[in-house]
Amino acid sequence: MHSKTVIYHKTIMGPAEATAVFLIKCPDQRGLVASISGFFFGREFNIISCQQYSELSTGRYFMRIEVSLSDLKTSRKKLQDDFQAFGHPFGLNWSVHYTDEKQRVALLVSKTSHCLYDLLLRWKENELHCEIPLIISNHPDLEAVANQFKIPFHCLPVNKDSKVQQEAEIRSLLQSHHIDLVVLARYMQVLSSGFVHEYEGRVINIHHAFLPAFQGANPYQRAWERGVKMIGATAHYATEDLDEGPIIEQDVQRVMHEETPEELKQIGRDVERIVLSRAVQAHLEHRIILSGRRTIIFRR
Repeated sequence: MHSKTVIYHKTIMGPAEATAVFLIKCPDQRGLVASISGFFFGREFNIISCQQYSELSTGRYFMRIEVSLSDLKTSRKKLQDDFQAFGHPFGLNWSVHYTDEKQRVALLVSKTSHCLYDLLLRWKENELHCEIPLIISNHPDLEAVANQFKIPFHCLPVNKDSKVQQEAEIRSLLQSHHIDLVVLARYMQVLSSGFVHEYEGRVINIHHAFLPAFQGANPYQRAWERGVKMIGATAHYATEDLDEGPIIEQDVQRVMHEETPEELKQIGRDVERIVLSRAVQAHLEHRIILSGRRTIIFRR
C-alpha cells in the first residue's frame, strides 16, 4: 500500500528565477511535512513546490521541495549545513540541486541516429536545460550530426582486445569535461561494472521493450514473426545487470498485423525517442529519487 503524491503548493516563477530543489528520503514519521516546511518558513523562503509520497508497505517517505533562491540571506553552503543539522534527527537522506547550475551531459552513440537527433533538437529548442559539451561514439558514422550542432565528436573504436583501454579513454573525457550525466543514446556497447558504479544514478540507457524475449539482432523481424501487438521502449539507469536498472520511463504503442517489420522498427524508433527524452528531462529537472531498484518520480 502507499499514499498518493500530493502537491501542497505551487507558484509560477519568472523565467530567470533560480531555485533550490531538495530531494529527500527517510523513514516515514509524524510531522515530516510540517517540520521540513517549517525549516524553510523559519528562514523566510518562498516554497515554490512541495510534493511528497509515503510508501506504507516499506515505511519510507519521499519528498521533493523547491524554494526560491531570491530569499536566500546566507551562502548556499550555510543553507546546506543548516539543513544537514536539521535533518539528522529525522534520518534524512537528501540532496540539493540549484536550477541556475546547468548539468553537463555527454551523449554516447554508435551508428543509429534517431535518439541522438531527438535529444539535440530538444536541447537546441531549450526543452532540455543542460549543456552538451561532447558526443562520444565507437563508430565515425554520426560525426556529421555532431557537426550540424557544433558539438565536439570523439570517435573511440573498440574491439574485444581494446575494450578496457577504450572505456578508460571515455572516462578520461567525461572527467575532463566535468560530466554530470551520461546518456546512452543507442550506444551498443556494454559498460563495465566499474564504470556504472562510478556513475551510479547518472547513466541513462534506452532499449526496446521486447527484452528478454527477443534479444540480439533483428528483434523487430522476430517480433513480426511472432505477431506482437505492442511496440514499446524502456529508459532506465544503467547498472551492471544489463537492461535491469531502475526504470525511469516506459511507453507502448499498439500495432496490427498489417505493419511490416520495417514499419514496426520505425514505430519502435518513435517510441524510443519519446521515452528517452522524457527520462532525460525528468533527471535534469531533479524529479527522480532512487529507492533500491525502483524510482520515485514526481510530476512536473
